Amino acid sequence: MSEETTEVPAGPPTVADLDLRPALEAVLMVVDEPATEEHLAKILQRPRRQIADALRALADEYTVQGRGFELRLIAGGWRFYSRPEYAAAVEGFVLDGQQARLTQAALETLAVVAYRQPVSRSRVSAVRGVNCDGVMRTLLQRGLVQEAGTEPETGAILYTTTNYFLERMGLRGLDELPELAPFLPEADAIEAETQEGVPSFDPDAPDAPGADDADDQTEF
Repeated sequence: MSEETTEVPAGPPTVADLDLRPALEAVLMVVDEPATEEHLAKILQRPRRQIADALRALADEYTVQGRGFELRLIAGGWRFYSRPEYAAAVEGFVLDGQQARLTQAALETLAVVAYRQPVSRSRVSAVRGVNCDGVMRTLLQRGLVQEAGTEPETGAILYTTTNYFLERMGLRGLDELPELAPFLPEADAIEAETQEGVPSFDPDAPDAPGADDADDQTEF
């Protein structure tokens, strides 16, 4: 009498058994910030080099196919973006005539932080010549700047830009910020003016001079 053998049903495929490129696409469809190659390698249980090669192959494939989206390496990670040439279509759908832009004051403040970071609020105010408390709060709320320790001499809070700032600016890192000198033909004179003869500001004073920016909440 022969013994009957019972077949054990195969279990569901593990993450490591999945086709790599579709798996990458599925993960990148749901990320809310650029995903690093190291994180993707851990999630998909593959070597980092294999992940990096697959990502670049996908990016090239989308470009060759002329897709309306692209896979870009931004702020140290990978994420899907719509192609710039289709911006008008995307803006029409997402914004529906209502655009939320930073004000000129916020853009100037953000530029000071980007090029002088880490920098204190009082120093940003000194460079701009107006109190920047309200604008800095807005930039913090929008995730474009962050607290980064304190100044040893004064104890003032220092601020830097965030990875979200890099993402929104389309930069891989701060080293890709454009050179400032070509935009400041009198850079030496401007720098000298910021070092002396500029009023200082108390970040905690509610009625500090130059309060035209203090309630600048119209960027939304």
